[in-house]
Amino acid sequence: MSDEKASAHDSRAVIHKRLDEQARQTARLDTRVAISGGADVQIREEIKSLKETVEKNQEAVGPALEEWKRMKTIGYGISGLIAFAGLTIGGIIAYASDGAVAALRHWLKIN
Repeated sequence: MSDEKASAHDSRAVIHKRLDEQARQTARLDTRVAISGGADVQIREEIKSLKETVEKNQEAVGPALEEWKRMKTIGYGISGLIAFAGLTIGGIIAYASDGAVAALRHWLKIN
């Protein structure tokens, strides 16, 4: 009888140890969930703050970007005009060079 009591006592002790361990694990899990939830809230608030900052910066920089795009377009136009003028002057010089060579030969009385 005493062996059965000792065995039952040991069995109950093991069950109580398991229950205590389960309670500790549940407490740890609750703590982890609470910490994770707090971290998520902080991260969401930081993201919200950063998003607002980025939107404000975009609004502030928007006019400058539009002005830059306008200046870039004007620059392309000026570059095109310079290239066109260079080609035109080059063509005029090539056309006039034949006449200039003929005039120079006549002036120097070469052939």
